[in-house]
Amino acid sequence: MAKIHLIGGEKGGVGKSVVARVVAQYLIDQSTPFLGFDTDRSHGALLRFYADYASPVVVDRYESLDLIVESAIANPDKRILVDLAAQTHEPLVKWLDESGVLELAEETGYSLTYWHVMDSGKDSVDLLKKLLERFGSRLNYVVVLNQLRGDNFDLFEQSGAREQLAELGSPVITLKRLHEPVINKIDAGSTSFWAAKHRSETDGKGLGILERQRVKMWLNSAYAELERAGV
Repeated sequence: MAKIHLIGGEKGGVGKSVVARVVAQYLIDQSTPFLGFDTDRSHGALLRFYADYASPVVVDRYESLDLIVESAIANPDKRILVDLAAQTHEPLVKWLDESGVLELAEETGYSLTYWHVMDSGKDSVDLLKKLLERFGSRLNYVVVLNQLRGDNFDLFEQSGAREQLAELGSPVITLKRLHEPVINKIDAGSTSFWAAKHRSETDGKGLGILERQRVKMWLNSAYAELERAGV
């Protein structure tokens, strides 16, 4: 059964693209075949860091979004990974509803999971509640508490959303903080996380030995969380 993973969160700056990159690297390291789609026309992360696996998709064109589902049906042995840019929720919801995407999933057997990536702010909590109210049990969810964008998620814990997710059987996972200069170096070098783990400073765009070790430890933690989420 094909699995479609929509990496979203609607709000800009919550770290959606970092999560998409981590999932892509996890699938590569696990030798799990996948196809990537990137909705960010200006600086898509999957197209930049994992170009061999990704294609662009235009979120406000149905025939472009249709490629996501068509690819899942045509390639049941592959994961489908979609990096959603900010402010794409409304056109995505319109496509889901008017095209009967969730109904087709029940008929053909592919699954569709929405990954809600959160920072520690109120907007992320409000957007999550809106998402749950809109789709309820019709959609699968993974909620990602992204410590790269804040480490105090009290607003989420107090919102009642965790309990609602538990009732739906939806996992809540945590992406731990990575030392900011390290992630900045990785991004500046436009390197994959694999390259970040293995390239030394002598390669020009590489990291120091302890920086590489921090990346390895961080990825190990992230991979354990992804396994809990059932990628």
